[in-house]
Amino acid sequence: MRKDRPARERVKARTKPRTRKHTRKKNEIMRTFQIKNDGSAEYRAHNEWAKRPEDERFLSLTEMQEHFRLVRSRSRQVVASTHQVKVQPQDADPVNALELVGPNGHGYEPTNWSFGQLATLAGAPAGYLRSLPGPMAADCINYGLRHLRSAEDIGCLLYANGKNELRAATGPNYGRIWNHQVLDALVHYVGDGITGTWKVPGEFGKAITVTRENTTLYASDRDMFIFLADEDNRITVPNRRDGKDGTMAKGIYLWNSEVGSKTFGLGLFAFDFACCNRIVWGMEGYREFKLRHTISAPDRYLEEIRPALQSYANASTRGIEDAIRDAQADKLADVQEFLANRFGPRIVKTISDTHELEEGRPIETRWDVVTAATAYARGIPHQDARVDFEREASKLLVR
Repeated sequence: MRKDRPARERVKARTKPRTRKHTRKKNEIMRTFQIKNDGSAEYRAHNEWAKRPEDERFLSLTEMQEHFRLVRSRSRQVVASTHQVKVQPQDADPVNALELVGPNGHGYEPTNWSFGQLATLAGAPAGYLRSLPGPMAADCINYGLRHLRSAEDIGCLLYANGKNELRAATGPNYGRIWNHQVLDALVHYVGDGITGTWKVPGEFGKAITVTRENTTLYASDRDMFIFLADEDNRITVPNRRDGKDGTMAKGIYLWNSEVGSKTFGLGLFAFDFACCNRIVWGMEGYREFKLRHTISAPDRYLEEIRPALQSYANASTRGIEDAIRDAQADKLADVQEFLANRFGPRIVKTISDTHELEEGRPIETRWDVVTAATAYARGIPHQDARVDFEREASKLLVR
């Protein structure tokens, strides 16, 4: 790996900036929907949309599926003893480039990501190693792998596509969930993400022609993120806002990493609409399933996550509508006591104030608590704490 720059050398062409005409159109639509700047937006999909270069954007799930099937066919997993592998300078550039050499004598160039993993396994700061000449950095890594690690084996994800590449260096018990497995299941349950019920969300609830600029299907050699929505079979919500009825769509977030940069995760929720910048407005009832890549992760994915995905993708909206209607009819005798028992007394006032600010009236029903708690969660800065709170709020839809 070249230590003076990332291994991926391609130019990351960003999406085109928004025009004034586009901004005016967006503002007009926002006024039509009467959306206030009150924090009722969720930015996870927007952050992916804003940072992904063009070559990390896909036009359909089937395109992603074929891509990762090809990646899988060119990849193999190897567990090797640290006494059988060594890091050494590359002959072509011994000062700046390194390679991991296995028992068979073949060299594999680390990516920027896997170099950082090697450094972590060796107990050395990756930034410091990148500043050293190749031979010295190799000696530091080799010493750390052989003498400072309590485990003697490392798990290597190797990739061959014109040149040999080390995509990941993990512990020997890393439980890899392959991206193509996730996409195989997703395509089986929901189709190509373009023509079926579940697809790339439209803009402000209106269907779009999917392009690389507005897609919500993203993947790189490090991770993938998918946002799909069922906007054709919307959920009718009585008394949605300001005493008026409204409708909500069902949404799915799904993410994974084959190389250990993040967990596997599935997020399920309802929402009003997504805008041109892929901000999700009016998210409610967020539930999340996460799997760390432990040795049992692939089995747990098959046993737990795939059935949940299948159930949600194929579920009728009737069950969700009934749960919402039941929550709206459930008047609370003592709101303060209910909030204190569910969330603790310290944040009762904050949740109550949040609902009054957004809805213009105090909390009266169990549905009001769901709305208020979900809005409160959007202000929690740490993602894990926010997700835990949203999961707790979603349980309120069931008595």
